[in-house]
Amino acid sequence: MGAIYLVRHGQASFGAADYDKLSPLGKEQSVVVGEELRRREVEFAVVRSGSMARQRDTAVAAGFTPDQDARWNEYDFADVFAYAPEEPQTTDQRAYQRVLDRALQAWVAAGPGDGRSAESWQEFAARVNGALDTVVGELGPGQNALVFTSGGVIAALAARVVGDQAGLFWVFNRFMANGAITKIISGRSGLTLVSLNEHGHFEGPRRHLFTFR
Repeated sequence: MGAIYLVRHGQASFGAADYDKLSPLGKEQSVVVGEELRRREVEFAVVRSGSMARQRDTAVAAGFTPDQDARWNEYDFADVFAYAPEEPQTTDQRAYQRVLDRALQAWVAAGPGDGRSAESWQEFAARVNGALDTVVGELGPGQNALVFTSGGVIAALAARVVGDQAGLFWVFNRFMANGAITKIISGRSGLTLVSLNEHGHFEGPRRHLFTFR
């Protein structure tokens, strides 16, 4: 029985002109993620990331060289905020999250082809499901995979594994921590979510590294 370890990228540049760039704190988080993975002494037959800079750079800072697959990229925030009831404000993170939650729910409910987004929820879900299925298919018995991706992707896949992808996606998405680790077991009975959003490596003397955004 093998496992797929999904790592959310380190803190990006929230509120900056270029969000797709690790902040100094994000780089520090990524180094600690690498230390945590090595502490576990897990061997990885597959190491992958999306093609976004924050995903690749997290992998590199953690000490890994990933193969890239753009299917692991995050949803487009511009697409999602086309469904927002109001303009999101980056100066207030709680208010921003409330608007994002409502926009994600509306995006999921809208269905394909309504014209407001280049990628519908259904297309996004199919894309990330396919990326996971590809990795699972590449693993031999007992082999493990490591994927550096984003919170929305991890939320969608965790929701899929527990059986309610559309319903739980936005719920899981809202509490994904930067640099957190999620573990999915692949066995004869299929996929099983055994841990979600692990961030114990950001506790104690490293608690200052714990962030959501």
